[in-house]
Amino acid sequence: MNGRKVYEVPNRILRFQRPDNFSVGVAARLPEAYKKFWYEWKKQKPTPVHYIPEPGKWKRDPETGVVTPVQNVPIPVLYPNECHQGLWGGEGIVKGFQKRDPTRRRVPHFWFPTLLRSVVYSEILDKHMTIIMTQRALDLIHENYGLDHYILKTPACDLQSLLASKLKRKMLLALLKKDLYPDDPVKREDVYNTYKKYLGNYTEEELEWYGLSMFEAIKKQINLEAEMNKPQPLKHVYREGCLRRT
Repeated sequence: MNGRKVYEVPNRILRFQRPDNFSVGVAARLPEAYKKFWYEWKKQKPTPVHYIPEPGKWKRDPETGVVTPVQNVPIPVLYPNECHQGLWGGEGIVKGFQKRDPTRRRVPHFWFPTLLRSVVYSEILDKHMTIIMTQRALDLIHENYGLDHYILKTPACDLQSLLASKLKRKMLLALLKKDLYPDDPVKREDVYNTYKKYLGNYTEEELEWYGLSMFEAIKKQINLEAEMNKPQPLKHVYREGCLRRT
């Protein structure tokens, strides 16, 4: 081992950075604007939906007086592709077990959210949309006084829907460019002043990449690189050279 101790080699291996989604290939060239959305969507801790977290770090049993640590372990949730085509309010499919008979073994069971079809209205986009959603999503829309406030103030990790993230990008870009209500300037200013507070957290570049899946972001990056490295005909190069000499 060249004079090194045996336990030093594993320690050196542990120092290597673990590869992530942005380590190799085209994904390594994606801009920081997309990485910000990705970490908001995949890495940020979501609000608990399927369990109620206990406050504090310790709890005492009222009968025995035994003090035990509080363990808020998130319930594993499955998010199918269908959740990205609607508004589920952070709900997903919960996999667990049921003991249907005290004398028999527990059996696997899946808990599915109840879906309903509803019509919602976006004041910024001035559109009515028919969307598949859960009752929780509908309640959150009512609690936030409309679809626009709910989507704009909710992070991507709580939305858990690419449809909602794309609507969020479309709303924010409409506010940024102020191209909403082109035929009614009074209404445009009123709506803009109501929702402009949500623009402070994003730049225009970040909004261009917001709400894209990894596949869509890679495809967009490839198209941008192809456009930047587009070959230029030599006749244009020679013509520019002649114009400079004259």
